[in-house]
Amino acid sequence: MMTKKILLAAFMLMGVLGAKAQQADGPFRAYLYNNEYKVFMRLNLYEQDVVISWQEMFGQLPGFLAKEGNNYCWIITDFTIDGNKAELEITNDYGSEDLTATLTQVNDTVYTLRQNSGSTMKVPEKKSWKKLPTTLTFIKRK
Repeated sequence: MMTKKILLAAFMLMGVLGAKAQQADGPFRAYLYNNEYKVFMRLNLYEQDVVISWQEMFGQLPGFLAKEGNNYCWIITDFTIDGNKAELEITNDYGSEDLTATLTQVNDTVYTLRQNSGSTMKVPEKKSWKKLPTTLTFIKRK
């Protein structure tokens, strides 16, 4: 009887650990890139351990969006995951603008980010601000 309980507990623990390991390698642990606008996203919505290398003061985060060649970024502050979609709350690194967006995994390598409400996402470009379209397509990179 005791052996059955130990085996049952071991199988339950293996199932929980297996689900956690699978989740840690899920679709929302990725480096995503948009070639047209030269913007990228680094995210890990599972362990929330992403550090912005040029802005360590923010500590570990779920993720961020930035443009190549500058230190400005949009920070993911909160999220919910539902299957292949993540609802994101995002703010700029000054804290002066925020928005909600949906990040959807289309397939193994393609993602779309759709801004739902709030501020318009923009990034620095040649000493001015460039507005990003409300829907961006990203490719997953290794």
